Parts: sequence; structure tokens; C-alpha cells
Amino acid sequence: MVAVTFPDGASRQFEPGVSGVDIAKSISPSLAKRSVAMTLDGALVDLASPVARDARIEFVTREDPRALELIRHDAAHVLAEAVQELYPGTQVTIGPVIENGFYYDFFRAEPFTLEDLPAIEKKMREIVARDAKITREVWDRDDAKQWFLTKGEIFKGELIDAIKSDEPLSIYRQGQWLDLCRGPHLPSVGKVGTAFKLMKVAGAYWRGDSTKPMLSRIYGTAWTTQEELDAYLHRLEEAERRDHRRLGREMDLFHFQEEGPGAIFWHPKGWALFQNVISYMRRRLKADYQEVNAPLLLDKSLWETSGHWEWFRENMFVSQPAREQTDEDRLYAIKPMNCPGHIQIFKHGLKSYRDLPLRMAEFGVVHRYEPSGALHGLLRVRAFTQDDAHVFCTEAQMAEECLKINDLILSTYADFGFEEVVVKLSTRPEKRVGSDEAWDEAEAIMTRVLSDIEAGSGGRIKTGINPGEGAFYGPKFEYTLRDAIGREWQCGTTQVDFNLPSRFGAYYIGPDSEKKTPVMIHRAIFGSLERFTGILIEHFAGHLPLWLSPLQIVVCTITQDADDYAYEVAAAARKLGLAVEVDARNEKITYKVREHSLAKVPVLLVAGKKEAAERTISMRRLGSQAQTQLSLEEALKRLAEEATPPDMRG
Repeated sequence: MVAVTFPDGASRQFEPGVSGVDIAKSISPSLAKRSVAMTLDGALVDLASPVARDARIEFVTREDPRALELIRHDAAHVLAEAVQELYPGTQVTIGPVIENGFYYDFFRAEPFTLEDLPAIEKKMREIVARDAKITREVWDRDDAKQWFLTKGEIFKGELIDAIKSDEPLSIYRQGQWLDLCRGPHLPSVGKVGTAFKLMKVAGAYWRGDSTKPMLSRIYGTAWTTQEELDAYLHRLEEAERRDHRRLGREMDLFHFQEEGPGAIFWHPKGWALFQNVISYMRRRLKADYQEVNAPLLLDKSLWETSGHWEWFRENMFVSQPAREQTDEDRLYAIKPMNCPGHIQIFKHGLKSYRDLPLRMAEFGVVHRYEPSGALHGLLRVRAFTQDDAHVFCTEAQMAEECLKINDLILSTYADFGFEEVVVKLSTRPEKRVGSDEAWDEAEAIMTRVLSDIEAGSGGRIKTGINPGEGAFYGPKFEYTLRDAIGREWQCGTTQVDFNLPSRFGAYYIGPDSEKKTPVMIHRAIFGSLERFTGILIEHFAGHLPLWLSPLQIVVCTITQDADDYAYEVAAAARKLGLAVEVDARNEKITYKVREHSLAKVPVLLVAGKKEAAERTISMRRLGSQAQTQLSLEEALKRLAEEATPPDMRG
């Protein structure tokens, strides 16, 4: 007999090899009907899997979040079956689950197009409605390969060759159709449900190798309920509407071009927005940090000492002087990060323990190679600015400094409108420098700090662990914020480093007059300022808060009689520090309002002959049809107060 233990701690005896279905039926027929899978000692498996030993099991219903991956996996199989029914001779390759959905790669002479998707999706719904049982079979390796090759499925034959010889070769059958798959799967095709949609098509090389055949990939999304699918599609629509690249054109903020791949050409308004973000950060750091600037181009030897040449070389841009210009034969790297330069500044001059903690900040431009296909507007570039800082401190000061950094990061995010934040501790990666003892110590301290962060927030801040995701030189905190439509963005980091100062021979004089190696804390709040600016544009859908907006006010005239008054209004606004322009063109006011609304100008002040005579102004807000009539003095007073950055308000 085998002992089966359930989540509530109860245990029952069964014959060895009993299936999960039979166990569920013995408890309750309704439980068996509702269950779509089970966990066996924590691992998700088919509901029909046999239990051959003592084990802990838990039944998983379709509504359980763990079942969503099965729904998506089975939807990929349904997609493949539908394609082969509609287009005989098409070869199937692989069809994995991905974030928010699935895809399947096919090999056929004619690639799929968007016009093919409605028919394929209709056939998928027919297959789901048949509700064929899904069963697992274990085949002999040679028999399986022969079966697929006989069917003309050469890619499946290659996949079989790649499976380890000691691994069972499992086939999943749904009705008359079958596929090579490790599983697990739902009990029947009908459990997939109808909350799915095919989204797009793309090309993809077999196994990602450009020397191998090009496949036709179909992407889809699948959810537990229609409501979840509708919400996801709405988020996609919102994301498209908020796309910072489109808004950047409409607001005339920036552009990209082939001559500078991955580099941003900032226009005046975009640069003003970018500088508003930097100015805010400078004010926040002024009391505690010293701003520095390290060279952009540094000798290869410095990057060898830091370890970046070994661990990060493939992402670095290198340069060598032209032979005809100089006899210098040195190799340089454009800095991908600021930390080695900051250590050189720390080392310049003798430091005492009394000087610590010493906090250095830099808005440093760095360059990192990204494949051209990965570049994406402001969000993925090759040249960007880090709001980088490094804190040199004693080990005893480390925990307190991490908490101070945490407070700074969270309050900064709140000022920019981000209240939902997740903080995760990323622990040691497989490839790393430094001793295990140093990593043990750093991780122990940061684990305590993580607990303090969660406790100090009263549960408002969620925390977690990212095993193996730390930097090669030390563990780190990662700060992920949630935007207005629920997307998550990892921005801030706090990284403890026991290694880099030692590698460079950095030290301070301790109270015992002996040399001590400082702890170095790497800190970024926005991470990439370019990326954070893109996130802001999308978070606010271009409707930036008045204090951030590069152009805060446009004074629009109704008639030429108000031109002089309009320029007087603009001059008064500028004296109060407001960014303002005048639109005195001979155009209808409705045309001006429409044009400036498209450009996302937060406030329009409309002036006509009546306003000029009474020294009033008509105020119109972006996104509103309403107009408010105010005295000029009152209108400008309100706007000046609203345009005050949050860190400068009383």
C-alpha cells in the first residue's frame, strides 16, 4: 500500500499505481469532475498519473492559477491539430507556453498570414467542442521516430534524437491527433475552454539558427475565462494607445534613425522632459550625495581588473586609436557602467572611517551592445544615462545604508505616481566572483534588510526572492513598479559588493589605524533614465503632470485683438517659472485646441477681446471640454502652485 497525504494533513492508504483520478473519485465524484491536474510532491502532473510510492498530492481545478499553463499548453496542441486539419502536409515543430499565451512553429512552403487566423481559430473551437480525451502513451524511441518520419515529420524526428536515451518518450493523443510532448496536460480538450485568440504571425528559424529552415510561427493567447481574455485584450489596446514611440512623435519629443542605432535624438521638448527628471533627482540627492563624473573611455586594463572584460565583454563597445593618427597601441572600452570609475575617485586621497559612508552619484552616459532586433524605442537602447550612485561604507553601516536607499527609492516612485512596488532579493548566480563566505554574509544581511523593508511598509510593499539572479559580484535588491494599466517594470537596484573594492585595492583607515576594505553598494533608482522616461510617458498616456511636462501652457488667441494680451500673459507665466508658448496664428480656436490636445499640452489658456479687456483668462485642461473663467492673477497662481515639483512642496 502507498500512503497519500493531502494538503490538510490527512492521509489515506491506496493500492500502488492508483491514478489521481481514482483517488479524487474516492473522495468525491464532484472533486474528480472539477480537477484537471494534480501535484505529486509539489510537481504538477497529469490527473491520470499513477501514484507508485508514498506521496503528498493536491488536486488542481481549472480555476487554480497553476492550471493556466496547462490551458495554454493544450491550446498550442489544439492550434497544431487545427492547422494540420486545414492544411494537410504542414509539419509541426514545437509549441511552448510563453508569457500570456503560447505559440506553435510550423514548416510549410507558404508562410501563414494574418488572413489565415480566423479560419484556424474557428477550427480550434470546433476541436475544443469535440472534447476528445487527452491520454499519455510511452513509445519505443525507434518506433516513435519511424512513425513521425513516415508522416513526413522530419523535425519531430530530430527532436526525438535530442531526447536523452534514459528519458521516457511520451506521446500525447487527443482523438486521432497526437504529438510528441513531455506534458502534463488537461484530461480532455474541452477543458481548454473558449477564452483564447490567435494574435499574430511571424517567421522564426528552426532552433533559432539562421542556417536552418525558416518556420512560420503563430502566436495566441489563452485564459481561464472570457472576462480575463477581454481584460487582456483591453490592456493590449491600452498599451498600443500609450506606446511612447507614437506619443513621442505626437508630442515632438525625440526620434531615432539608422545612423545612430539604439541612440536617441532628443528634440527640445523631449530634452526638457528628460532634464526635469534629472533635476528632480539632483535635488533629492543634494543633501547626502556628492555628484561626480568619470571618463567615458577607459583603458582595457581597468575593465580586466573589475572583471567586466571577462563577464561582460560581449556587451561592450571597444575602440583603438587610428594608426595613422598616433603611435599609441592601446585598447579602450566605452564604459558600460560607472562603478570602476567611481572606485578610482574613492582611491584618490586617503580615506578614514570617519569619512564613511561616502556617497557618490553620477548621471553617467553608458553604452552597451544590444542586438538590433531587441532595440525598442526608449525602453531598449545602446546608449543611455544611469542615475548611478555608489556608497562606500563599513560592514556595520551596510544594513542602515540599504534601508536609507530603500526609503529614497520608494518615496521617489511615489512622487512620480507609482505606489505599487515589489522588492525582491536576487541571490548568487552560478557565474560569480568572491568567496562563498562573503556571499553568505552579504545575503544574510540583505535578507534581514528585506524583512525590515516589508515590516516597515506595513504590508504595502511586497517582497520576494529571485534565486540565482544576483550580479556576478554580489546580491542585489530589485525594485519593480506597476504602471497605470498593470504592467510591471523593473527599475531600481541596490547591489552589495564585497569584491570590486578588493580587486582594485581600495581601502580606508580604520579606528585601529589599519587598512580596511570598504563595502561598496551600487544603487540606481530609475536605472536607465531614458527607459524610465519612456515608462512615464506610457504610464500617464502622455498626460504628464504639470510639474513634469516640458511645455506646460499654450496661450491661444481667438482674435488678433488679443495678441498683445496673450504675450503679456505668457511673460507673466514665465516669471513664475512656467514653460509657456503663445499660439497667435490666424486659425480657428477649435483647430488650435485640437492640435495642442494631440500634442498633450496640459493647459490651454484662451484669450479673446473680452478676456483682454477684463484681464481674465479662460482655462482649458487636457482631456476636458470644460473651460474655467478666472482672473489672470488667480489662474497663474494656481498653475504655479500645481507646477511645483513634489519634492519642493511644503
